[in-house]
Amino acid sequence: MLTLSPAVRIYLATGATDLRRSIDGLCAVVRDRFTLDPLSGHLFLFRNRRGDRLKILAWDRSGFWVLYKRLEQGTFAWPAEDASGPVEMHSTDLALLLSGIDVADASAPLVRARRIIQAVPSCTAAAVRVSCARG
Repeated sequence: MLTLSPAVRIYLATGATDLRRSIDGLCAVVRDRFTLDPLSGHLFLFRNRRGDRLKILAWDRSGFWVLYKRLEQGTFAWPAEDASGPVEMHSTDLALLLSGIDVADASAPLVRARRIIQAVPSCTAAAVRVSCARG
C-alpha cells in the first residue's frame, strides 16, 4: 500500500498508453499530453490498451520511481480517451483502483465487503481486503 502526503496529486492518463515506454518516455507524455512537470512529486498513472497493466510514474527528489502492476484476471476500470487532459483522483480512489475495484461504482465494493465480513466473522482485516480485491 502506498502512503501519500495530502499535497500529492494523482493524475490518470485517459485512454491507453504504450507501456513499453520507460521513465523518459512517460516523462515526455506528462510534459506533452498533460502539460505538467514530471518533477513535481505528483503521481502519474498510465494503463495499457488491454487494460490489465498499469504503470505509476513518481519523483521523490532523488530520482524517478516506476511502479508496475499486472492483473492476473480482469482489467483496471479506466476513463475513456478524452482530449481535455488528465483526470485527477484522490488517494482513496487510487487504493480502490489498485485493488481492482471500479471507482465509479464505489458503492458495490462496500456492500460486497460487508457480506464477506458477515459470512466469515473470524477473518482478519488483511484477509478481508484480499477477499474484496478478488471478489
